Amino acid sequence: MKTISRLLLIIYFVSGNLMLAQNSYPQNYFRNPLNIPIQLAANFGAVRSNHFHMGLDIRTNSQENLPVVAAAEGYVSRIKVERYGFGNAVYITHPNGYTTVYAHLNKYFDQLDAFVKEKQYKDEKWEQDITFSPRQFPVAKGQMIALSGNTGGSAGPHLHFEIRDTKTEECLNPLLFGFNIPDNVAPIVSGLYWYDRRFSSYEPGANDVSVKKSGNTYTANIIYVNSPVVSLAIKAVDKANKGFNLGIYKAQLLMDNQLIYSFTIDKVSYDDTRYINGCIDYAKFIRDKMSIQHLSVLPGMKLPDYSSGSNGIISLPDDAIHNIEIVLKNTNGNTSRLITQIQWIKTSEGIVESAQTIHPNEARTIKTENAEINLSENALYDAINFKMSERSDADAVSNAVILHNLYVPIHDHYALKIKPNRKLNDDEKNRLVIELNYGSDKEFIKGKWNGSYVEGQFKRLGVARILLDSSVPSVSPNWKEGALIAGSSLILRGKTDIGDIESFRAELDGKWLRFARIKDNFVYLFDEKCPKGSGVHTLKVTTTNTAGNMNTQTFTFHR
Repeated sequence: MKTISRLLLIIYFVSGNLMLAQNSYPQNYFRNPLNIPIQLAANFGAVRSNHFHMGLDIRTNSQENLPVVAAAEGYVSRIKVERYGFGNAVYITHPNGYTTVYAHLNKYFDQLDAFVKEKQYKDEKWEQDITFSPRQFPVAKGQMIALSGNTGGSAGPHLHFEIRDTKTEECLNPLLFGFNIPDNVAPIVSGLYWYDRRFSSYEPGANDVSVKKSGNTYTANIIYVNSPVVSLAIKAVDKANKGFNLGIYKAQLLMDNQLIYSFTIDKVSYDDTRYINGCIDYAKFIRDKMSIQHLSVLPGMKLPDYSSGSNGIISLPDDAIHNIEIVLKNTNGNTSRLITQIQWIKTSEGIVESAQTIHPNEARTIKTENAEINLSENALYDAINFKMSERSDADAVSNAVILHNLYVPIHDHYALKIKPNRKLNDDEKNRLVIELNYGSDKEFIKGKWNGSYVEGQFKRLGVARILLDSSVPSVSPNWKEGALIAGSSLILRGKTDIGDIESFRAELDGKWLRFARIKDNFVYLFDEKCPKGSGVHTLKVTTTNTAGNMNTQTFTFHR
């Protein structure tokens, strides 16, 4: 009888552990922010480039302009208008200590939209970040606050929805608040990996282990490792009933029936979201687009309220066979298990540290003949034997500087200084741009002089060089010069040879005109500033690129 009671108690605590976090948040206080059933395209904590996904991506059936409603009573406390990121966003503060966020919107409700437009014209600035008092725009639960869209850093029509702690501004997992989203699908495992952790998870990197599936249980053959100190990582997704790949909510690692590591994604702040790079195999994510999550703590990973137990490092003091179990759960309690064994086979030695070894929590400056990088103590998640070199580059005004490799993440900004390889006149000195090539893309910043060096700050590794940009930016209209415009908008396509168009100003007949920045386009929707039948108009556009080069163009049209 005592055995049965103990077993029931264990079952109670194991099943109750998942509900504990859910019950600490108000259940069913917030309603669905759309008037259609919630179908998820992404959940809270899903792996994204350099950040966790911080809310729910709710499908809008590939449509735009669906009504978005307030999830609970409160007041509009903030709006944002930006080119990337959230695009157009609304923040609603609620009396229960939470704030909800609605992003990628096309349009605010009429009164709010008119207020924002007036502010944009007053400031002569399209991008905005406005805060409001509780009395300005109160809203009721279910009140229409906006139309859904595809603005900002959105790859398709959807609504991004967040719940935040108003006081701390931490993003909380919305699925812990009792939304009715049917889900009976357990997490799906597609890969298992082990790492020699005597030096670093980066060197030599991941070792693949084959996984077999039987229902919601997965197995792998015994893992033979050549190191007495290892860690594991899992490639897995959660799938909602509609089939989209979602992130893993909870993972546990047990060895010989003892819990040695777990993570749970209940809350993350935007200040800490970049720590995602210390929770995943970054090289696999960049090189192979694979989301592999560590079941251990890297020494420079400092994300609070994420992991528990020990640090997940598996110590194998002898050649005994040890049992491994990995348990994955979603917020609905659907569970998968992976079962395997591990054994240390004594073979080769591990990675040897070099003079250029950098450890987490250690600030370092590394130099070559014509370049210097300054890494802060927070730069690295794990140790690396940092490699830095130069090569000649005929297209640049400096050597190309190879900063280790692009498969190692950097947590915060580092300062990079590069010396030009020829003498520059004063005009040329003011037109320099530092390019960082990190494989999938490039980043450009205007260089600042620091003695004989040109300096810039970056947050990724790759190949850097100094470019001289003597070109000017430009815009191309979607109408012929002097044409009669019968459509609803003016569109200008921006172009610059190096970097980006950093500033844009349009004046219609001498007065500032509100153009929205949509990717590389500048879009004006006709309104009372330029009504039909108003005759011939002159549009003056001034653009400035990364190097600081400016260009002014003039266009005419009939309306």
